[in-house]
Amino acid sequence: MFDKILIANRGEIACRVIATCRRLGIATVAVYSDADRDARHVRLADEAVHIGAAPAADSYLRGEVLLEAARRTGAQAIHPGYGFLSENADFADACAAAGLVFIGPPPAAIRAMGDKSAAKALMQAAGVPLTPGYHGDQQAPEFLRGQADAIGYPVLIKASAGGGGKGMRRVDRSEDFIAALTSCQREAQSAFGNAHVLVEKYVERPRHIEIQVFGDSHGNVVHLFERDCSVQRRHQKVLEEAPAPGMSAERRAAMGRAAVEAARAVGYVGAGTVEFIAGPQGDFYFMEMNTRLQVEHPVTECITGTDLVAWQLRVASGEPLPLRQEDLGIRGHAIEARLYAEDADRGFLPSIGTLRRLRLPADDGHVRVDAGVEEGDAITPYYDPMIAKLIVWDVDRDAALRRMRAALSACEIAGVTTNVDFLGRLVATASFSRAHLDTALIEREQAALQPAGEPDAQTWMLAALAARLRQPASSSDAVDPHSPWAQDDGWRLGERAWSWFALTQRDAQRRVGLRFDGGRWEIALDAERRHAVVQEEADGLRVSLDGRQLLLRAWCDGTRVHLFGRDGGQPFQLHDAIAEADQPPVEAGGLTAPMPGRVIALSTKPGSRVTRGQPLVVLEAMKMEHSLNAPADGVLKAYRVREGELVGEGAVLVDFEVE
Repeated sequence: MFDKILIANRGEIACRVIATCRRLGIATVAVYSDADRDARHVRLADEAVHIGAAPAADSYLRGEVLLEAARRTGAQAIHPGYGFLSENADFADACAAAGLVFIGPPPAAIRAMGDKSAAKALMQAAGVPLTPGYHGDQQAPEFLRGQADAIGYPVLIKASAGGGGKGMRRVDRSEDFIAALTSCQREAQSAFGNAHVLVEKYVERPRHIEIQVFGDSHGNVVHLFERDCSVQRRHQKVLEEAPAPGMSAERRAAMGRAAVEAARAVGYVGAGTVEFIAGPQGDFYFMEMNTRLQVEHPVTECITGTDLVAWQLRVASGEPLPLRQEDLGIRGHAIEARLYAEDADRGFLPSIGTLRRLRLPADDGHVRVDAGVEEGDAITPYYDPMIAKLIVWDVDRDAALRRMRAALSACEIAGVTTNVDFLGRLVATASFSRAHLDTALIEREQAALQPAGEPDAQTWMLAALAARLRQPASSSDAVDPHSPWAQDDGWRLGERAWSWFALTQRDAQRRVGLRFDGGRWEIALDAERRHAVVQEEADGLRVSLDGRQLLLRAWCDGTRVHLFGRDGGQPFQLHDAIAEADQPPVEAGGLTAPMPGRVIALSTKPGSRVTRGQPLVVLEAMKMEHSLNAPADGVLKAYRVREGELVGEGAVLVDFEVE
């Protein structure tokens, strides 16, 4: 076993590897960019080495700098995590040349599976079922469209060197093929430095099922059963679970055998995942092999009682696999949800900022949290905006589903917009609850996934105002809570006074009146007056209104109040008219960048008349393309940016005149 390893990654996977090494008595070296100087993985490691500027190309993707860091610190091996250089065969070769162990598969296996077209040919020779499609080298647009026409729509265009849902487009009509191909190739070139694509038949109502495989240098290969990763958005996984619901013993055995044969075909050593598209009739087809540990590996660990990172370290040090195939079994059910800093109500745009509050469920025998950040850390525009992975386990799927709902409702995150409420709605949908799974589940359940209406709007607003009014108004009030000036009950001689507040919730500003009378609150909203009781409890504020009680947790941050409840959370903004009077007006007539990024395409000629929703600018941010569209019918007067230009959040991109 190793004495010291360098972890050539960041975030939650770096933290996870550090924790496993600590249990095994292995010293760890973290690496960090300018943006990660105070990151959690840096604080946890025994040593840390600075490797460059914030962009990944200037730090985490610089193989020679990582090798030098390993040499300087005396590390014997490098764990690449996932992403970055984890599937880079040249880097694996460079590690070997430097006398370092690359904790991953042999470079030949990475190369064999890294090119999707070559991998398909290899799998066909090994007898692994393949999806019908074109996997050759011809890349002329009209030729590829002809192949798609012959295959029959819908088809899927996929980056040959890709992964993680990038460089992938579904096409339903021949006339849409060329535009989708251009976008796919551009994204593939940006993400992987290789624009080569393949075209495959799109399997209707497919499930995405992957098999965890593990090999050692003694010729042993096992599979650790399957994960269902069908719940996806833009081909990126959102929820994962193990085992796959409805999987028969026969199908599990067949897919396991195919995955093991795929691994044997390339002389695989270490952790890998063989991904399949499965049809509704029990058919399945090889899609790709990820030659690394997967983000969703914790659900496999939960049902098999294994530590796959520890297995990686043992196998890389030359030990045989800890268990044989007959020793492995499935126990219970596990589900993983990925918590992201993104705005689900605005097309899942990434959100950046400081995690002003971060409260996640405590780890126990049923709940596990893998996080790469802590309260006070920043979500930056340079890397994937994942906050944490929330994993639950129980004796069966129904029990695990209840655990997940409770765990999501316990999350309290403020400072960035997150997908927590979206995930809560997702796991509650009829399709997911009943395990009616396929890769179109999110699109199919759009109605259920929209933010719920506001039947309890007054209850939430009253709780937000009550929480804010209970905060000391000044340091003197904090010193003397019994001062009459610290009271917020509106007392005066005669009739009690109304206090009026401007409160914003979900971009809508409301005028709310409050009056305290005899232990009860009277609230006025939209000319309607209702009585309520607000009680402070250990778990938050209990608001009783019209015979219904609601328990909400509150956290105040200046004039912002964040409420968290069983059915999700809401931020509120309390407006101070005097303070806001001095703020300059927002510039009108322009389309602004919702986040920092690089302008990669200007889609329309200046002076053109455009319609609402028509693409105007394509912005690349956090490794994804985002199309910014016309907000209304009008005229694109001028662009203020050039292709290739880096822009900050809020930068005006175009001058736009609304008709």
